[in-house]
Amino acid sequence: MTATAGTDQLVASMTLAEKAALCAGRDFWSLHGVPRLGVPGILVSDGPYGLRKEHATEQVQLGDSVPATCFPTSVGMASTWDPELIEQVGRALGAEARAEGVSVLLGPGVNIKRTPLCGRNFEYYSEDPLLAGRMGAAWIRGVQSQGVGASLKHFAANNQEQRRFSVDALVDERALREVYLAAFETAIAGGAPWTVMCAYNRLNGVYASEHEWLLTRVLRDEWGFDGIVVSDWGAVNERIDGLTAGLDVEMPGFGGHHDQLIIDAVNNGVLPVDVLDRTVARFLTLIGRTAEARAGGHAYDRDAHHALAGQVAAEGTVLLKNDGALLPLAAGGRIAVVGAFAKQPRFQGAGSAHINPHRLDDAFTRLSELAEVTYAPGYRRDSDETDAALLAEAVAAARDADTVLLYVGLTESYETEGLDRTHLRLPASHDTLVAAVAAANPRTVVVLHNGAPVELPWHADVPAIVEAYLGGQAGGSAVADVLFGLSEPGGRLAETFPHRWADNPVHALPTGPRQAEYRESVFVGYRYYDTAGADVRFPFGHGLSYTSFAYADVTVTATGTGPVEVTVTVTNTGERPGSEVVQVYVHHPAAAGARPEQELKGFAKVRLAPGESRTVTVSLDRRAFAWYDVAGATWAVTGGRYEIRVGASSRDIRATTIVDVTGDGPAAPAYPVPAAGRQWDRDRFAVVFGRPLPDNTPDRPGAFTLNTPLDDMRSSPVTRLLQAFARRQARGFVKDPKSPMALLIGAMLEEMPLRMLSMMSRGKVGRPVQEGLLDLVNGRRLSGLRRLVRARRR
Repeated sequence: MTATAGTDQLVASMTLAEKAALCAGRDFWSLHGVPRLGVPGILVSDGPYGLRKEHATEQVQLGDSVPATCFPTSVGMASTWDPELIEQVGRALGAEARAEGVSVLLGPGVNIKRTPLCGRNFEYYSEDPLLAGRMGAAWIRGVQSQGVGASLKHFAANNQEQRRFSVDALVDERALREVYLAAFETAIAGGAPWTVMCAYNRLNGVYASEHEWLLTRVLRDEWGFDGIVVSDWGAVNERIDGLTAGLDVEMPGFGGHHDQLIIDAVNNGVLPVDVLDRTVARFLTLIGRTAEARAGGHAYDRDAHHALAGQVAAEGTVLLKNDGALLPLAAGGRIAVVGAFAKQPRFQGAGSAHINPHRLDDAFTRLSELAEVTYAPGYRRDSDETDAALLAEAVAAARDADTVLLYVGLTESYETEGLDRTHLRLPASHDTLVAAVAAANPRTVVVLHNGAPVELPWHADVPAIVEAYLGGQAGGSAVADVLFGLSEPGGRLAETFPHRWADNPVHALPTGPRQAEYRESVFVGYRYYDTAGADVRFPFGHGLSYTSFAYADVTVTATGTGPVEVTVTVTNTGERPGSEVVQVYVHHPAAAGARPEQELKGFAKVRLAPGESRTVTVSLDRRAFAWYDVAGATWAVTGGRYEIRVGASSRDIRATTIVDVTGDGPAAPAYPVPAAGRQWDRDRFAVVFGRPLPDNTPDRPGAFTLNTPLDDMRSSPVTRLLQAFARRQARGFVKDPKSPMALLIGAMLEEMPLRMLSMMSRGKVGRPVQEGLLDLVNGRRLSGLRRLVRARRR
């Protein structure tokens, strides 16, 4: 079913009520159909690295979903730098969704990792928009090849979890275009997703769910997106404004609580009926595109998907350090396996992407098959505090071993949807364990399980560090194979590891209460570190191999305004097969202060046998040399001599060459980058932003709105009663108060605005009741009581 005369006829055959119903979900996970016209309803489901189809559609049940393959989280996928492999993952995810009758899979997330503290970074790809966009496009192509729609998210500037429901991301347009929107643009151009999910937050003063510039002018008119825009769950602010701006479907939906708003708006002439018809036609197109997902009779090979998950885990494993070629381990010798993660793996993130795996490999079981091993847990899995007895046991095991494999990382409570981390440190018990074990045995290999960068205060004390990220259900065995050389560590970092949080360019910038000020503009991640000349622990693109590679004969071929072809010969100069990621960065020597020092503009992964050479060609289109000219509202290329840098990371450039580029626009304006350790100036950012910055203080009593976070209104007894009631309700399905689910709900009860009570109550607390409660919170008791009485009578 596509947008044809048949679609137009179907739309014309619908009643106004039927059209309005298609603009919102039926419940949490399903969308309405029109049975009398043969239009089916459809199911949607999380997840970016595994299917999370819940058994019931009426509410969220994060711990109750059908068994599915848990692939490595998105950060691990990105670390493969292999779009073809991630497209295979997409095909597998699409096949599993199709087998469960799911029409749309909610992913991928291509939001930029502006800060390593974002609690959802495990679910995002990279700090670089080219890498994130290409990985996202590959994932989308794979999923949609199975007749299942993808939902590219979260559009846009959703780069933190703190106050995500209401925070206003203040981003200058050049940074938006070059960094934050670029990943979405690349994913749409290369993947053509059938749906896009808008974010919770505001962008430059306007909620993403009603941002006409974002949803229509950029997404549809400029980029040619032809699918539907769906809201994040509970992200709708004003429904009619959203429809007009380009938001098609509100999720979730209960009892049609916004249907009447749409019907009234059409009848009153506020909402043109052709706007509603346009949305309905888009929905019918999605129904047609996903018909195969509802055809029935589909199945998938669980063993094959488990093997693929293991392949991705190995390909995404990053060898950060390997002094003295300690790795790979040889057969024989006494191996001490230390760390509870070795037996009870941390293999995925927490929140809406949490998968119920149909099987789970642990590292210890596989290591026991490869060597003679002993085990000591070293720390309690559910505590940050050091256990003296467990520490002593681990040190004793380390002293008696030839080599120690030490598993540490972040526990589930550190990384979850809804909460940002407050620091980059590991749990204290983990850092203490590494220091003690390294002192007892100098042949210690640290294996990290985490979804984002961490500080490594013991870095100099251990010879080998392996970043295994959150490796999915097959990660335990896959990384064990890497340690023994049965697989190679194929990963390269998709993000920078700073020495400490204070080194990050946004560490002291405001992230609330009302605004998050993106004062660093385009200088995000390595764009900042490389421009400021700041020392880092591990640079963007870094990753060692068990072999070595040589680069030679770098050349560029340019023809007029066509693409620039960068060619390099890569040779495996070692004794083992291996893969190398050839990274191409562009530097404009004359653009100091106006452009980042260098930007990734192309990459290719090449696999070589010992002694084998191969010519790698990376094509750079004109956008690779462009910056966004806000004044001219266009991408501009400044003419001149550009340096092409080819290397193995942003700090490991192996060869350079020069290309002359013909310009078509002015030079970019300067925006000086402060020296490492110094902060960005608010007044200077206001100039770049283009208008005065709004006041960044909480709403005051008497002026609270439906978008004020509940915790900002806690001075009111009404708010405290609401929160207390919600907490009591939550206790019924959250058994462990320390679980990520409990932490997520706790954050929601503090940060959600009154308007989200509709979602939390499954449609029972509609807008009239919300407005009555707001009056009470603002001290207008008589008005509030009148509203509540009227609402009760309806």
